Amino acid sequence: MGVVGVGSGPARVREQFLRGGTVEGAVRSPILSSWQRSQELGLSPDACDLPYRPDIDLEGRLVSAARPVLDRLEARFAGMNMNVSLADGHGAVLQRRFGSPAMARQLAAIQSVPGFVFAEQFAGTNGIGLALAERQLINVYGAEHFAERAQANACSAIPVRDPLSGRIEGILCFGYPLADAEADAELNLLIRRAAGAIERRLLKQSSARERALLQAYLDARQRRAPAGDTGADGQPAGLGARGLDRRDETILKEQAAGLISAAQRAAVDVWLPGGRQVTLLSHPVTSPSGVEGVAIEAVFAPGQRLAVPVDAEAPGGPAQQPGPSTDRPPRSPDGVTGRPVTTARTPGTTGDATGREPGGLIMVGEPEVGRYAVAARRRLELLSEASTRIGTTLDVAGTARELAEMAVPRLADYVTIDLSPTVLRGEEPSDPRTGLHRTVVHGFRADCPFYPAGERVELRSTTPQLRALADGQPVLEPELSSAAGWIAQNPEHARSILDHGVHSLVAVPLLARGIALGVASFYRSRDPAPYGDDDRSLALELATRAAICIDNARRYTREHAMVLALQRSLLPHSFPEQNAVEVAHRYMPAASGVGGDWFDVIPLSSARVALVVGDVVGHGLHAAATMGRLRTAARNFAELDLAPDELLTHLDNLVGRLDRDEGFEDPSAGGTGIIGATCLYAIYDPTSQQCVMARAGHPPPALVAPDGSVTFPDLPAGPPLGLGGLPFETAAFHLPEGSQLVLYTDGLVADRRRDLDTALDQLGRVLARPNRAPEDTCDAVCHSVVPLHPTDDIALLVARTHALPPGRIATWELPTDPSRVRDIRAAVTRRLSEWGLDEVVHATQLLLSELVTNAIRYGSGPIQVRLLHDRTLTCEVADTSSTAPHLRRAATTDEGGRGLFLVAQLAQTWGTRYTADGKVIWAECALDATSGRSDAAESYLHDIPAI
Repeated sequence: MGVVGVGSGPARVREQFLRGGTVEGAVRSPILSSWQRSQELGLSPDACDLPYRPDIDLEGRLVSAARPVLDRLEARFAGMNMNVSLADGHGAVLQRRFGSPAMARQLAAIQSVPGFVFAEQFAGTNGIGLALAERQLINVYGAEHFAERAQANACSAIPVRDPLSGRIEGILCFGYPLADAEADAELNLLIRRAAGAIERRLLKQSSARERALLQAYLDARQRRAPAGDTGADGQPAGLGARGLDRRDETILKEQAAGLISAAQRAAVDVWLPGGRQVTLLSHPVTSPSGVEGVAIEAVFAPGQRLAVPVDAEAPGGPAQQPGPSTDRPPRSPDGVTGRPVTTARTPGTTGDATGREPGGLIMVGEPEVGRYAVAARRRLELLSEASTRIGTTLDVAGTARELAEMAVPRLADYVTIDLSPTVLRGEEPSDPRTGLHRTVVHGFRADCPFYPAGERVELRSTTPQLRALADGQPVLEPELSSAAGWIAQNPEHARSILDHGVHSLVAVPLLARGIALGVASFYRSRDPAPYGDDDRSLALELATRAAICIDNARRYTREHAMVLALQRSLLPHSFPEQNAVEVAHRYMPAASGVGGDWFDVIPLSSARVALVVGDVVGHGLHAAATMGRLRTAARNFAELDLAPDELLTHLDNLVGRLDRDEGFEDPSAGGTGIIGATCLYAIYDPTSQQCVMARAGHPPPALVAPDGSVTFPDLPAGPPLGLGGLPFETAAFHLPEGSQLVLYTDGLVADRRRDLDTALDQLGRVLARPNRAPEDTCDAVCHSVVPLHPTDDIALLVARTHALPPGRIATWELPTDPSRVRDIRAAVTRRLSEWGLDEVVHATQLLLSELVTNAIRYGSGPIQVRLLHDRTLTCEVADTSSTAPHLRRAATTDEGGRGLFLVAQLAQTWGTRYTADGKVIWAECALDATSGRSDAAESYLHDIPAI
């Protein structure tokens, strides 16, 4: 945002904000959030009274470290209108330096005298307060200040942190006239360097304290150590010289850090690789200046190669008196079994009272520093464990719960996760600030009154969660009791949460690939210490890892839904009406994803029906698309009235061509071919109750007789589709009326937790029940046979057979004599009258006249005529010739060529079916819409000129 003068730009925006107008997008997000918090705190721009603290420590650790840096800054800004201030972690100013001495005399007391508190809850938007709130380098220009008195000034402020703990110790701030703000880039670089110099001096202070502790330990040890206990430089003999490698030392130092953080006398047994045992002893140490710390020494079991004397009296402190051993040894902070220290021994001897051989110094330090080391190690352990525990599923809500379970109780006591509703549906994320869905509420106890999971959450823009989403950065609220934006969301609800002991919050946006998916909120209640920057960084790292996993789950959910929708669109939603079989079906996708299982019911000529089921190996979009291609091809081949083995041969050739066309035969292409697809194709004829079937690598069907007996017919398997070059064989079975034909894919019986024969036996027992409707059969199979967590998708097709009554079938045998055509017309007329189909007599006579005449003229005898009275009236003329007629358009002067055209006009559909003895030409007439067709044919005949 550019810097502008008073009265323009930000000044107008500020005035509009104070009047209650909308200014989002016209001012920087941190400034707007601070204005909103200041307003909710009830602050007035004209009267921001600052508290004064006369008890500030002007000679404390921070001031001592910063004084040389402030001196150099004062010299650097000599003669300039620059106000350099140093505040403590609560915003109270500790030091002020001025580039011009006259500047101090011109400024008001609150801008020139130490002790005033510039925290945001008192001063509104200002450099020191905003740096404490945002916990990073900030710049505030002119009208961006909340208070009227600061409108002509600009400032840059940055936190100063303790390098060991990461805690904010204070704020370094540069104040200057707004007119000089053009040089803010150089000032930002300078203030970063100055803050870094103060932090390094704070670290040196800690190092000096540790060196003093080490020297106190060495002095005490040198006064008491026997000859040979120390090296030439007065240091204790090193552990490396006594057989400990780097891995051993790392293990011992990790345990030593835990003992130092405990700040008490203790002894713990540590087992090293190779069965070696080391006991760590902790002793208090006090430096001459009064710094208190802990020294950790190693003591080895008798017979080990390490031997360094240990005094009965600990350096820097009195020896612990011997006492009885306890039945239950104490534990170190890391859970290592320990025991009370009993180090009394006879003066002048080496070793401890237990006969263990003394070792060397492992570590010395202050308890506070030890706690930092332990906390850092535990943070690394948490991140390492999170990499294996977050993202184990491809479920969005499940992954979010894994994040919450990972954070409780080691990082937070309560975690809430709010996601955009579109993310839960697997869609592209919308702006999560416009609406969030409470997805997870998890804590060490269940009675904390957070908004419950499963509900929509409307958050105000001043809440930490919405601020985190707006800025894309985590927001830390160390003290929720003073977090105005959080309280303003619902004061009564906030008070209820505070009453449950919740006192600190870190809100972290869930960002994946630059897209905001939602926000995770980490709350602390049992640990009285507020969250710090290290906790914020840890929460950000956890949330970042979880966000990637959540986005992966979202993408999987979207793709899974797309593939499932594609597959369901490619599967039949309903079947054409037919009387040959009564059908029920089920499709169940696998738990891991959608596969390529499919099924179909295809009406064929002469009241027959085709049942087909198939399986494409694999899962995902490719399998679903391939399934659709194979199903379409199977329907097209079925329209040709092919036998089952011929149809599978055509499918096999098609799959091979598809693989070749798409380059899947080349291993370097890296694609996934269709080889491995299976199929079972069956044709049932209700006139003969015969079922002819063939399969290509598919599981055999189950046949359920009307009495409930179940068989799995011995049907030749055939190779899977796509292998090519191998024949398919058919088998024919008689299915009495009321039989059930059960087709299924291998997902129904293939399960790694049970044997295939066991699954088939179970399927047979479930099917062994007479007179059961196909729908009930499907339900029984799904309930009893389907695996609990199927690894493959399942297609199930159950067909109960019906027979066409003999009274609805009429057959005549004819010689190849044209004079017999008149006789067949008469016979057909009588039979149609018996069936009550007088309205189709005329059209049927025309059809059969043309078909029989065509067979006599172009075919060979004998000729068979058959009528089938089903949903339609089917006329069949069979002969022994294999020559099929073809429809063509005859010219006006042609003598012939109009017979098949007349058939096509009179019939609903017609075609040719080849048999082992020749061919059958058939035509179907609709029983409810024939008059129009007949009239059309007659009008066509009237238009033919006489010859």
